[in-house]
Amino acid sequence: MTDTDSRAHVVELLSDANLCMFTTTSTDGHLIARPMALQETEFDGDLWFFAAADSRKVADIGANPSVGISFQSGTSWVSVSGRASVVRDDAKKKDLWSQGVAAWFQDGPESDGIVLIKVEAEGAEYWSAPGSKVSTLIAYAKSRITGDRPDVGTNDIVDLS
Repeated sequence: MTDTDSRAHVVELLSDANLCMFTTTSTDGHLIARPMALQETEFDGDLWFFAAADSRKVADIGANPSVGISFQSGTSWVSVSGRASVVRDDAKKKDLWSQGVAAWFQDGPESDGIVLIKVEAEGAEYWSAPGSKVSTLIAYAKSRITGDRPDVGTNDIVDLS
């Protein structure tokens, strides 16, 4: 695949993703992952998330902006690395606001207690299996019988910076 094809494939895989594991480095140096909802799924190199202004993830980003984000959709997985920043922009919060966000943050997008986390993606790695989960299991079973490596799809590292 060309770089353009690989980037397009990452964009395609992320278009189906809305939940992820968002990993930061804590102020004491430990990796901390937590589930988060992606707010903008049309990937242009930036990923957006809502967070409580006083949350540990916001403090972690203040100390170390390097983050990892892992997505799974169907039989595909994407790991994105990037640099996070905390954004306090009411207009952007209103733009990204949804009923799903309102379930977590009842004070509305103008609240100072709510911030956005913007992640500028630097790189990604994806694994994409062909077909369904059943066909992947069949490929594994076939490999046990034939002794050949299973065809579990494609894997690529993509520079997004």
